[in-house]
Amino acid sequence: MKPILATLFFCVIAAFAFSQSRQLKIQDQYGAALKQQNVTVNGTSYITNDSGFISISAPSETLVVKAGNHEEKSVLLSKVSDNTIELHKSFSWKDLLNPMFYIVNGGLWLLLFIVFAETGLFAGFFLPGDSLLFVAGIYSTELIKSIFPFNNEYLNLFVLIALISAMGIIGNSVGYWFGKRIGPSMYQWKDTMLFKQKYLHQAHDFYEKHGGIAIIGARFLPLVRTFAPIIAGIVQMDKKKFAYYNIVGCIAWVGSMILGGHFLQKWLYEWFGFDLKSHLEYIIIVIVLITTTPVIYKMFFSKKKSPTIELSKSVLEEEQKV
Repeated sequence: MKPILATLFFCVIAAFAFSQSRQLKIQDQYGAALKQQNVTVNGTSYITNDSGFISISAPSETLVVKAGNHEEKSVLLSKVSDNTIELHKSFSWKDLLNPMFYIVNGGLWLLLFIVFAETGLFAGFFLPGDSLLFVAGIYSTELIKSIFPFNNEYLNLFVLIALISAMGIIGNSVGYWFGKRIGPSMYQWKDTMLFKQKYLHQAHDFYEKHGGIAIIGARFLPLVRTFAPIIAGIVQMDKKKFAYYNIVGCIAWVGSMILGGHFLQKWLYEWFGFDLKSHLEYIIIVIVLITTTPVIYKMFFSKKKSPTIELSKSVLEEEQKV
């Protein structure tokens, strides 16, 4: 009888202790979990697991949470939603390569400006276009609801694709206009280490034969999409032809990235319970590798250099001097 009572007593104690513990997820403002990091709660140190969770024994009502280069935060346990505590990560220049930085800090308006800047402004070539659109597809509902009170999933997607496509088309048009303005003077430039007249003529011949493919394909290639419309303007590509392929290429690029992000997230979550929002860093790495590998190979390893890329280098160097 005594062993049974002792067992029951320890079970009650264990149940009570378990009831006094709580699982908490620690993440930053971009939604990324703090994995295998030291977190201090009310002076006690914990190590988060691979999902960003810690287990707190007998937590008090007020929690003071600190972690690495994140700002200290004081929260009421009763106010913690979904067992998740969000810490604000201090800014670093690497954040500019993180799509969530723009979505969290600027929302839809900043997203539209970035798409325009990546094709309409020289300074936009380093911006995370592909991964940003993919992540925007995952957060399409939140982005649109911040501006328009729509409750229809497909209407949200349509509006998001339409707005981003419009900005991309305008951005490319600005790049084409700029190229057309500086184009005539470039034919008077002397050959240098960075610029050669033959690249200009080769680019002209290439755009005459394959201009449509160049404008559409460039949309899916970082760096190249910044300079393709400018080069098209420099070599005086037919305006109507450019406008047509500009519209087709932009809608294809934006639509594929937005729809890919939205429906891949939906499908993986519904079928496998896998939430892409918790693994965005891996998605971003994969997209960057897929989109940048062809460009890097062509620029540094291909024996036959692309006249478009070579001319792009020259234009960028001249713009930086100005």
